[in-house]
Amino acid sequence: MIYKTFQDLKLSALGMGAMRLPVIDGDDAKIDEAATQEIVDYALEQGINYFDTAWGYHGENSELAMGKALKKHARESFYLTTKFPGYDLNNMDKVQAIFEKQLEKCQVEYFDFYLFHNVCEMNIDAYLDEKYGIFDYLMAQKKAGKIRHLGFSSHGSIEVMKRFLKAYGKDMEFCQIQLNYLDWKFQDAKGKVELLKQYGIPVWVMEPLRGGRLANLSEENNAILKELRPEEGIPAWAFRFLQSIPEVTMVLSGMSNFEQMKENIHTFETDKPLNKKEMSALMGIADGMLQLNVLPCTACHYCVSHCPKGLAIPDLLALYNEHNFTGGGFIAPMALMAYEKDKLPSACIGCRSCEKVCPQQIKISEAMSDFAGKLGM
Repeated sequence: MIYKTFQDLKLSALGMGAMRLPVIDGDDAKIDEAATQEIVDYALEQGINYFDTAWGYHGENSELAMGKALKKHARESFYLTTKFPGYDLNNMDKVQAIFEKQLEKCQVEYFDFYLFHNVCEMNIDAYLDEKYGIFDYLMAQKKAGKIRHLGFSSHGSIEVMKRFLKAYGKDMEFCQIQLNYLDWKFQDAKGKVELLKQYGIPVWVMEPLRGGRLANLSEENNAILKELRPEEGIPAWAFRFLQSIPEVTMVLSGMSNFEQMKENIHTFETDKPLNKKEMSALMGIADGMLQLNVLPCTACHYCVSHCPKGLAIPDLLALYNEHNFTGGGFIAPMALMAYEKDKLPSACIGCRSCEKVCPQQIKISEAMSDFAGKLGM
């Protein structure tokens, strides 16, 4: 197992995420505790020492299952992470009650790592609102030793991250973002890495395989990669990409069965970053995957000045592309919760003024109508 240095700690470069634990009868809220115990035991045996859970995973049962699975092991043999569930605005005034309950559920006296969960457009104002006292409370828990290291995760835009970092950046020790070779450009993960580098904040990675999408490529793309590295499995390429980014300290993978666990651990026995030719090939594959599924908006903003409704069309198209490529998901609906009603896709009146100046000749009005229909907003 490769280990990365974080301050005075040695962290396994591969961490176990507890969002996709084995379940019973396909019910996400019914975790198979026996199977989870086996996976956790094996992970520790093979050198993984970092475990990531959260309040909302598996219908609020992930913390319970991980607490039970880790309880049989010496506390100093693992690092445990969980998060404050700010993805639900109803939780904002409950930080103390939730934190105390998390300690109880996980059966620990402290958390090695703790995060503001999913800083995004929908909750950034609440996270920054002093009346909730979230930052002050978590900093107090850190001072008391109940939190060893404090950070944040984000699915939000770079502008949202900038606002959060401007307020709390000097006290953030790590940041968890969605990072993979597809989102390097698609979600501007590259820009997010560069922003965090400016603050000296190391990167934690979530969704390295994009929910499994990068584990199964087309036959054509498989052939391209196999020619470059015949011995490398296709999922391993996503991890080798991350090994090529110096700012990355922790890569989290939600391993729900032994085969995934064994394959990923094998990959992280060695550090094999990509060379220029390999990186170019991988970026070409990512570009090809996106061209088949997304509108070619370049965010030139010509459309914005011609929209009588003042819609942020490039931003809306970016969310539309994300929603279509992912086949749904929570990112677009979550981001649009921060929009005023008259700025949503449904506010488009179909006048096509924007289309007359679009260099890419995108049928914007049709995209807005389709987007509004898919989201019901």
